Amino acid sequence: MTPFEATAAAAYTGFARRLTASGLVTDPWVDGNPRFQATPLPLARADHDAMVRAAEAVAGVLDELGGMVGAEPALLDDFFAMTPAQKLMWQASAPLWHGIARADVFLRDGQAPVVCEINCDTPSGLAEAVCLGRLATAEGFADVNADLGARFLAVLSRFADRLSRGGPAELTVGIVYPTEMTDDLGLVALYRDWCEQAGHRVVLGSPYNLQRVAGAVAMFGRRVDVVLRHYKTDWWGERLPLRDDEEPFADPDPLTEPLAALLGAELAGEVAVVNPFGAVLPQNKRAFAFCWERIDRFSPEAQAVIRSTIPFSLRLESADRDVLLRERDGWVLKTDYGCEGEEVVIGRDVSDELWADLLAHAIPQRWIAQRRFDARRDAAGRAANHGVFIVAGCAAGLYTRLSVGATDASAVSVAPVVEA
Repeated sequence: MTPFEATAAAAYTGFARRLTASGLVTDPWVDGNPRFQATPLPLARADHDAMVRAAEAVAGVLDELGGMVGAEPALLDDFFAMTPAQKLMWQASAPLWHGIARADVFLRDGQAPVVCEINCDTPSGLAEAVCLGRLATAEGFADVNADLGARFLAVLSRFADRLSRGGPAELTVGIVYPTEMTDDLGLVALYRDWCEQAGHRVVLGSPYNLQRVAGAVAMFGRRVDVVLRHYKTDWWGERLPLRDDEEPFADPDPLTEPLAALLGAELAGEVAVVNPFGAVLPQNKRAFAFCWERIDRFSPEAQAVIRSTIPFSLRLESADRDVLLRERDGWVLKTDYGCEGEEVVIGRDVSDELWADLLAHAIPQRWIAQRRFDARRDAAGRAANHGVFIVAGCAAGLYTRLSVGATDASAVSVAPVVEA
């Protein structure tokens, strides 16, 4: 190791200690490499404002989409290829689909920002963003996430106000998450801290810890007013393969009993669910395909947003396979419910053989094809994926990750600081 590398490593070690001291970040390294960048990323005010407008506008487009599907339920089968449990989730929750979301926005040179997806189901990155924002504040920068907690709690209370008995001032919040996984423990801790600081009681558990009691829902015997759902909608439903040469899932059945208990109590007005199960529709990547394949059904304002901001997208069964094979560099394949860079295949980054194999075996109803776009890159060739947090339809914070390829677990998180 050179003296310069040793100095940089020591500096990052100190930064990592400050991250872990927050209690929200436990893994400053991934595969031996730094998962964060210690120096903040300057962001022009004009760029920040353009990304905010883009994220909010696409959320509005998805709200229009939800209205269309609500008026024409046959689309759940005919276009979205939903399973029975997924249809139940949408129909029990519609038109509610949004509480807090993260729009993944990329800046482009000479063009409008592009929103490649909106994670409105179980958005992650909040713990990292909040922690980085606090550290940036300590260095004299403004924290772009300073109001995120208060905005989130306001939405939580708004959902609780819908309860048949009215939302009590002090809520009992059940945070439901995959307890066997450690990836988002920092996020769960952040949600718990926010709720407890607001005076709410918190119970932690998985879907298997939910019970129906006297028309309501309890976790570990404690009745809950709000279920804060950080368990993906596609995990509550049927588990289906992505390829025709894959073995079926060992546990393909939906979580029938927990789902029935929660949806039944929600329909009775005895519990509020955030994010609503209606997220199962706009979270599906086929929602962006619907935007393009049925663009004439949207309002003129939404059509303009689709054309300028959403990458051209098609259901795989609607795409020309020969074109996809021939123009591999120009396309990206995504599964219907993949997230955080998983189940995303960038044609330019794989071989002809792998691309052809995927197209030969992909189950069309589980994939979309999306036109690749050219994001702005820094001197190291990294693109910045700016996760604009949206709360109740309005931008509320920012989580930025840098990567050369797809934004996956190897991406480097950094605090964006917006110019005054």
